[in-house]
Amino acid sequence: MTACGSFHKYMFQPKICDNTRYSSPSKNTMSDSSLLQTIQDSFIGRDTIYPMADGSSGPRHYLDSAASTLMMRPAFEVAQDFLAHYASTHSDLHYAARGASHAYEWAHERVLAFVGADPDIYSVYFTGSGATAGFNRIAAELAAQRPERDVVLVSEMEHHSNDLPHRKHSRLVVHMPLMGEAPAYGGLDLDVVSEYVQKHSEKINYIAITGASNVTGSLTPLHELAQLAHSVGAYLVVDASQMIAHAPVSMQNKSIDDADIDVLVFSGHKIYAPGSPGAVIAKRSLLAEMPPAEVGGGMVDDVYLTSFTPSEILPDREEAGTPNIVGAITLGAVLDILLKIGMDNIRAKEIKLIDMVWEKLSAIDGVNLYGPAPSDVPRTGTIPFNIQGFDHGLTAAALNDYHNIQVRNGCFCAHPYVREILKPELWAMDIDPDAPNSEEQVERKRGMARASLGIYTTEADLLALVEAVADLVARKEEILATYEPVGKNSYRHRQFSPDDGVLFNPETSLQQALGKCGWCYRELF
Repeated sequence: MTACGSFHKYMFQPKICDNTRYSSPSKNTMSDSSLLQTIQDSFIGRDTIYPMADGSSGPRHYLDSAASTLMMRPAFEVAQDFLAHYASTHSDLHYAARGASHAYEWAHERVLAFVGADPDIYSVYFTGSGATAGFNRIAAELAAQRPERDVVLVSEMEHHSNDLPHRKHSRLVVHMPLMGEAPAYGGLDLDVVSEYVQKHSEKINYIAITGASNVTGSLTPLHELAQLAHSVGAYLVVDASQMIAHAPVSMQNKSIDDADIDVLVFSGHKIYAPGSPGAVIAKRSLLAEMPPAEVGGGMVDDVYLTSFTPSEILPDREEAGTPNIVGAITLGAVLDILLKIGMDNIRAKEIKLIDMVWEKLSAIDGVNLYGPAPSDVPRTGTIPFNIQGFDHGLTAAALNDYHNIQVRNGCFCAHPYVREILKPELWAMDIDPDAPNSEEQVERKRGMARASLGIYTTEADLLALVEAVADLVARKEEILATYEPVGKNSYRHRQFSPDDGVLFNPETSLQQALGKCGWCYRELF
């Protein structure tokens, strides 16, 4: 395949070429808006066909991007090109290894460029399959580095991955409240943060905060928060997983004194690169004070029977073992494309869609929306809602079965925040929001449905959602009678069930792949 890779002599070069429909031509040949449209149409699986309960079938409306995004095809093709030259990194003495090392370095460079991080000040290393591994490492390292500072401030809206690692490694994790009251509870109040910072002062090791809530999409003023943290010698650690694909992110800020972000973590699968690693961007000065979190091949200068010498080179010392080169190249290609489009352009497009769908869903009687309105707190394209009289699982199941609309439901790995938002509703049903080990009928009510946008989301997708929600509200009694509860959160249609061949099956896919090569299929079967 040569669609989006190019070659210099015999070495793989991970460049986004200019001679295909996925290319990123210069400003003279393609506008930002036309490039955005071209890329929007290039995602794998965007129009996958599924059957519906009425006997028809059609392309899905994928509105589950906050959980994981679809794969950007040109980035996928760059990674496929690399596989023809695959080798491990850490060598330049044969062509393939030289190309792999170059491509892996290029991926690091793309990450730093995407988040506006000066490579002389910051380094990036890849880890795990998402942000969780990065937070566990950072929490352990910062706790060990400054044991006298044993307090960590987080907000009540954090994803578990930016909460539980800090609880494990620090003496005290303080959860700061948000603005407003349920159901519009959300968004960080800097005055409240300032009070907590002054209260705990030099006991604070760091503030760990999300750039955007994965429940409501509420955006956080990061650089103002960094300035507050630095005023008492604390660090700012940012979870950018939900922000990274939706709004511009910059590690550095020249207009506010002492407001640069210290550490930023995000997941590649949240920004159109499924299968890619998580990324940790941190100040070099900070990483230099920490011992390597993991040890093994690639992160040492020399090893003896009684000792070893860790590398002083970043990011090598933080990346033990054979890296996920293919995933890193995929992520680098995605970020390169998004840089060409411009995150300001992507943000402007999304704001219009958020305002539209919020207004239309708000106008439907019987629908509850959660979190601050977009006019009150800037937010990303994450819209949590419930249909009155429906459990959240029933809403998700019926949207899928009758309208081919795929949304997430539950508490989204942010249980305390979701339950805080839902407290008035749950109290009205005589349900204790904070009761542990709840019965199944209680758990089915302690959650929400969540529609979330990606760069590929269109106005037509969101109008389909609005129409579908209105349809379910109008057919409430029929829908309630048609489904049966399964487990704590799930629902199943009593009559409709898709054929086995509709859902992805790795065994079937493998047999089809083997069948294409003829002789190997006969040998194996």
